[in-house]
Amino acid sequence: MVKSNAQDEMLSLLNWLQTMGVDAAVDDTAHDWLSRGNDAPGAAFPWPDLRDQGPGSKSGPNAVRADTRQAPPRPRASGSTGSPDAARPRAVTPLGASEAETGARRIARAANSLPELEAALQNFDGCGLKATATKLCFYRGSPTSDLMIIGEAPGRDEDLAGKPFVGKGGQLLDKMLAAIGRTEADVHITNVVYWRPPGNRTPTPQETLACRPFLERQIELVSPKIVVAVGGSAAKEILGVTEGIMRLRGKWREITIGDRKIPAIATLHPAYLLRTPAAKQLAWMDLLQMLSKL
Repeated sequence: MVKSNAQDEMLSLLNWLQTMGVDAAVDDTAHDWLSRGNDAPGAAFPWPDLRDQGPGSKSGPNAVRADTRQAPPRPRASGSTGSPDAARPRAVTPLGASEAETGARRIARAANSLPELEAALQNFDGCGLKATATKLCFYRGSPTSDLMIIGEAPGRDEDLAGKPFVGKGGQLLDKMLAAIGRTEADVHITNVVYWRPPGNRTPTPQETLACRPFLERQIELVSPKIVVAVGGSAAKEILGVTEGIMRLRGKWREITIGDRKIPAIATLHPAYLLRTPAAKQLAWMDLLQMLSKL
């Protein structure tokens, strides 16, 4: 019985870590990453040799810690005359928020189709979420539709599948759409950001700002009649307001995308409805408004 309880606790811990976004075991020894300066993780840096941690390995106060070993000297570029730091490769880091937004707007504007926009996103390094996500989650559904649904961010299931709204919340969303006679082939579904935030946290303003030009260009290319913001975070970003979702939902507003003004409405997120089934009545009222508008 004791062994069974220990196994249950271990499985529960592993499940919690997976839910929080942990997808890889790195090392038993803590590392001071800040002391490494501009060196990227894994680049010319001595990770602990696991062979030294088996039976018979040296341990104790006189053992040499893996993270204090000296890194091997880096070869300098041929013909370089500057300091060693000048020849050292720099880590790729996300651009600053304003710089990323400016670059994203230029790149997104050059895309004349959804495949071109997706390719541009694949090559875009201005959003830090890309470094921790597994896959880009661009959209699912029809390339063009009169109904465009925009959520907050991909979750774990979406990150693995490379498509938005495919987990339990996405399954409920499909049922909600079916209730008004819509299928995946009739809608265009995406998110405010295109990569999963670690631990499913809310995207930061910098992350949404970096993705915003791509989202606006995506809306232009899809050319919907109405836009539906799903959940509070998406509603605030799409509608440019600060109120909570309960104040925002069910009310029509207009958003300006390019030279078009598009009717937009906010509704409750399917994940919230799974936790609070009593709120499905409010979501149903929002769905009827969408159907009437279409």
